[in-house]
Amino acid sequence: MLKIENINLKRGEKQILKDVSFEVADGEIFGVLGTNGAGKSSLAYLLMGSSGYVPDSGKITFNGIDITHKTIDERARLGITMAWQEPARFEGIPIMDFILLGSKEKGHTLAEGYMDSMRLTVSEYRTRQVDKTLSGGERKKIELASVMAMKPKLAILDEPDSGIDMLSQEAVIAMIREIKNYGGSVILVTHDEEVVKIADRAALMCSGITFKVGEPKEIIEYYKEHCKPCPTKHYPSKENGK
Repeated sequence: MLKIENINLKRGEKQILKDVSFEVADGEIFGVLGTNGAGKSSLAYLLMGSSGYVPDSGKITFNGIDITHKTIDERARLGITMAWQEPARFEGIPIMDFILLGSKEKGHTLAEGYMDSMRLTVSEYRTRQVDKTLSGGERKKIELASVMAMKPKLAILDEPDSGIDMLSQEAVIAMIREIKNYGGSVILVTHDEEVVKIADRAALMCSGITFKVGEPKEIIEYYKEHCKPCPTKHYPSKENGK
């Protein structure tokens, strides 16, 4: 479904991503694991086509279409969506309407179903709006509910479990599996090795490099032993030719 080939990105004089390459198959959950500052979110923004994140070199192909220089809207029309680590700050939109913004199906009953899936009590949130009275965790759950409603071909989830309670984390995992069950793919960006356990495959990122790609268990073990306690974070060792 998605093929990323030798992607490089600089912002100013800083090299953010270096020769990043991997593939994501149809119906695959692909984890991207790394410490804070490893380049994970920059990769997510670049894959979604965010302004300021156009690669300096390399190629991104989605279902056989070159999307390297396509806009967010163009990628969205192809079935790609993203849940940002910091939820979008829309104001004044009824929560019910926000959830269904990108959905082909409409109706409050449908929206209520997605709210319930994300542990948002329907009776409490049915009449509320997206505004400053919502906490960051509430906004995150609302945005994830909207991703579910879109039924994307590819969902890029940047730290989807951050800022929410343990019960809601279980809902996030169920959501990811639901996307996989209907044939969609997920890129799961996280610093939490526990979250990566649900992935089919994973990549370990360090200093903008996809340092390792393999089975989640292998990636997690390396991350716990080498990356988390690393005294010189973001500078990969010479192991494996890196």
